[in-house]
Amino acid sequence: MSTIEQKKLGLLLSTPPDHPNLETVTRLSEEALTSKVDLYLYLIDEGVLNLQNERLLKLASAGAKFFVCAYGCQKHHVSTEGYGKEVNFCGLVILSNIINGCDRFIAFN
Repeated sequence: MSTIEQKKLGLLLSTPPDHPNLETVTRLSEEALTSKVDLYLYLIDEGVLNLQNERLLKLASAGAKFFVCAYGCQKHHVSTEGYGKEVNFCGLVILSNIINGCDRFIAFN
């Protein structure tokens, strides 16, 4: 009996909280998790400002692999303190691995 590998979706969010991309990424992420898709979410540039969005943070506890650009946090004065192990602060090597490892990758710029 053979099994089908679970689909992997990577999402990049680089826009600030007041941009409509936040709602699109959040809803797409929620739908992906509901559909049992392996979800990888990466916040970069002004996207790191969305780190304080409760709805977005809940994605991590719902099963999303949640990554945040550490340099972006430093540049935009976003604290990296107080987040659980579900939120990973990292660099562009991880983003590159996500892009290469996912079946689909969508950037919201």
